Amino acid sequence: MSATAAVPDDEARDLLVDLVSIPSPTGEEAEAAEHLADFFEAHGRDVWIDEVGNVRAPADDAVLLTSHIDTVPGEIPVEVDDDGNLWGRGSVDATGPLAAMAAAAVRTGVSFVGVVGEETNSRGARHLVADRDAPDAVINGEPSGWDGITLGYRGFLAGTYVATSESGHTSRPEANAIQDGIRWWSRVEDAFEPDEWVPVFEQVTTKPVSFDGGFTADGLSVEATMDVQLRIPPEQTAEAVREVADGELESGTVTWEEPIPPVMENPRNDVARAFRAAIRDADGDPRLLRKTGTSDMNLYARAWDCPMATYGPGDSDLDHAPNEHLSLSEFDRAVAVLERVADRLQS
Repeated sequence: MSATAAVPDDEARDLLVDLVSIPSPTGEEAEAAEHLADFFEAHGRDVWIDEVGNVRAPADDAVLLTSHIDTVPGEIPVEVDDDGNLWGRGSVDATGPLAAMAAAAVRTGVSFVGVVGEETNSRGARHLVADRDAPDAVINGEPSGWDGITLGYRGFLAGTYVATSESGHTSRPEANAIQDGIRWWSRVEDAFEPDEWVPVFEQVTTKPVSFDGGFTADGLSVEATMDVQLRIPPEQTAEAVREVADGELESGTVTWEEPIPPVMENPRNDVARAFRAAIRDADGDPRLLRKTGTSDMNLYARAWDCPMATYGPGDSDLDHAPNEHLSLSEFDRAVAVLERVADRLQS
């Protein structure tokens, strides 16, 4: 068993406030990573920052607690209001879960990793699964509320459409590259038309995220570039969704990025059972959640054959929001729940 150390609630809160006060948008996680590593070192834990920037504090692999260090951009003044809420970018997504897991890992002596790049390409999680063996169980850190347990996420497929056409007078009826791109994406949206009677989690949803088009510098061509994203329910595969989108292509090309598969964990797995017991012990009523987004748990589930779930304090409706804030009393309860879960999984 790994050594444990006392982390009082006020020290855990101090770690949270310190980390939220350090800006850590994706690609700029180094200062926050150093502070997190210092916390583990101060409590006698072996810790290092690996080649991609992850904070690694291995210990008892009965459970791995892991959350992401990076946040989305955006400046929100850091303060604790009169109601005991901490305001600041990352307080919910996911510095709150990250700090809660760090405190629980030190209290219980289990393994911990703070990963980088989750908000973009999950480079930290991708490196982690390639660089270490599977633990016995995984708890991924994202906001679920102190009494919520997230078991499912949709997958993610991103691509870039590029087309070029000859320039010509705009009065001519022939479609140019811009129209070709718009029409292709309209056909893709029609192919995955939303069904109001089916939960969003169970549907493929489509979203264009950027578009650039116009005449080339020499005026001889029209170019169009569009970045698109599709979310994939567990009942479908990225390959099947990509095949549909490619089938609607009449001109231009699409370059697809490596997809992230969907995940749906068994609600009776060891991690979910431990959370239900711990939340009930704290006089809560456990809620089992499915999220319409995507997380690093998708990658862990693909790579590691072990039970897992996602958990963390905070209201996920405040993810990336301009009013992002976290109740400090909820943070305390989440640390206590994580401690109980880690103890149960170690026994």
